[in-house]
Amino acid sequence: MGATGRVAASKVHGQWLQRHRQARGWSVSEMRRRLREAARQVGDNLPDNECLTVMIHRWEDDRSGISERYRLHFCRAFQIPIEEFGLAAPIPPTAPPPTAPPPTAPSPLAAPSPLAAPSPLAGAAKGPEHRSSNEPGLGRSWIEQEILMTAHESNDHAQFAERRDTGEATLEQLRSDVVRLSREYTTGQPLPLFFEMRRVRDQMYVALDRKLWPRDQSELYFLLGCVNSLMAIAADGLGNSAAAEELARAGLAYALAIDHRPLAAQLRLGLAIIALYANQPLRSMDMAVRGIEHLSDGPNGAQLRLVQARAAARIGDADTARQAIATATEIRERDYSDEVTELGGEFGFSMASQHYYAGSAVADMPDAESSAIAELGRAIELYAAGPEPGEHHSLFCKMIARVDLAGAWLRAGQLEAAVSVAGPVLALPFDQRISKLQKKFGRVRSALAAPRYQGSAEARHFDGQIEQFCRDTIAAQLRDLPAGPT
Repeated sequence: MGATGRVAASKVHGQWLQRHRQARGWSVSEMRRRLREAARQVGDNLPDNECLTVMIHRWEDDRSGISERYRLHFCRAFQIPIEEFGLAAPIPPTAPPPTAPPPTAPSPLAAPSPLAAPSPLAGAAKGPEHRSSNEPGLGRSWIEQEILMTAHESNDHAQFAERRDTGEATLEQLRSDVVRLSREYTTGQPLPLFFEMRRVRDQMYVALDRKLWPRDQSELYFLLGCVNSLMAIAADGLGNSAAAEELARAGLAYALAIDHRPLAAQLRLGLAIIALYANQPLRSMDMAVRGIEHLSDGPNGAQLRLVQARAAARIGDADTARQAIATATEIRERDYSDEVTELGGEFGFSMASQHYYAGSAVADMPDAESSAIAELGRAIELYAAGPEPGEHHSLFCKMIARVDLAGAWLRAGQLEAAVSVAGPVLALPFDQRISKLQKKFGRVRSALAAPRYQGSAEARHFDGQIEQFCRDTIAAQLRDLPAGPT
């Protein structure tokens, strides 16, 4: 048979199958049940309900042919010989109700049998307010059958749509994990927490592959954006800026997909910080400005302005830097909250960190050492006092603020003060050191190379301590890397 003949045969079979099902008053779910019962009689196991429902719809819509296996099951369910599959004339839409057949020659479509019992969706009563018998032609017009079948199909689809494989408990646990990781990272060990973040992310992937309600998918996209943001921070702290940027961009894709502006701003903030520490201030400024387009209020809006200030100061644009610092102070005072800041931890921005970011920007301006020392000194005082209600202090920001202050003291000619403020950083355990500290210490060593410190034994000792810190940190990071496949 040619391709045209096969298509025509499929169409005939689809119409025939649908008419036989509707003639019995069976919904698709009832047809599925009858098929499964017929298959069990011969020891055949059919696919799950969802798959079988799709197959029935495809067969009836003439989108695929019916294999010999399923033809046998249909004929057994309809109680007809296999030779009659697709051959019996369909019931005309306008045909009047047929008279009852003679007892000696029962019609194959009308013959009562155990398999032709009334559908569970049909009422047993015969009154006008109830559904009539499921046997074809017994008081039910074609129009009534079509209306009833339409209702059955809507019910079938609604049952599938209301299925939910990921419930509230799972979503609440995943959100709780994000909150926990965000807060633990502020004082925790970057590498073990990175692996824990990845584990939680993989659980979200599994949940996304299940049957979800639309709002569940939006929640998972939000949480995936958050956990990718956290992994980007951890990857950058571990010295892999390329991986950090890729993770942040993955998170940004989820944020943009659900049009979550605060989350998009948070991820652009992460990209701006990554670029800043990669010595790409122009790119950092661009990312910060794009983040401000998503969020211009609250603590995180202030942080975006301060990253813009740090990038501007790095390229010598002091006016833009000062304006951004002033704007950050103004918008910080506005009453603001959103779903991202409520997570806390790495998604918040404390007042101590605000002073650290401002001081770091000022430290890159010419002849501004006294202002930088004041801002960074205030940050260290606030860190020492502990977080205010609703805040979380980052150990890493606290340590970087000390390194920046040490650099400012050196540029002001105060070597002893620089050595004192950097002491707690140099004493950090290996598992709490991040790559940003090494980069920041590089700027301190540049200040130690100034002519005023040439020949100073104390300066040379301080420089040696910094070099040892950086060397040991790199060695520890290499030692802690997981082994590759064997």
